[in-house]
Amino acid sequence: MEEKDELMIRNFIKEYGTEVMRICMIYLNDFQLAEDIVQETFLKLLLHYEKTKNTEILQKPYILKTAMNLCKNQIRTRWFKMIKLRDVPDQPSNDFPGDLKYDREIIIQKIMAMKPIYKEVILLYYYQEMSVKEIAGMLNLKESTVKVRLKRARELLKPELKEVLDYE
Repeated sequence: MEEKDELMIRNFIKEYGTEVMRICMIYLNDFQLAEDIVQETFLKLLLHYEKTKNTEILQKPYILKTAMNLCKNQIRTRWFKMIKLRDVPDQPSNDFPGDLKYDREIIIQKIMAMKPIYKEVILLYYYQEMSVKEIAGMLNLKESTVKVRLKRARELLKPELKEVLDYE
């Protein structure tokens, strides 16, 4: 590997590592699994870059799409489903009413329970702070489709999160 490529790759990981970790944490809600997926994401992209020298691979939409797909693959595994079912509390803890950490967990659980078409746009728009245009380009959709999905996702979330939103 050339020194120029190595420097570019280091900058690539430094620039996008936090964002990829954030999206993985939201999807998986498990620090160790998220770290594994972040490493797998960068390894996969870097190996592909080595073969093709295609710099599009090192752009934010491609990176996030790769990380999200790897997270989805992890979520589909039987092992992941068994572990997560044991970890989810049935009811809120009465010890911490209005606990902001718990509220955040409720919001994330509600988002993660949505259909993938809504979950993706919500995560990209609110958590990755991408524009509608960027999301449309990343997901190969029309901007109007992204706007409609965002609107419907908000409508679906609003009644689900009424208690949390009323508290805040």
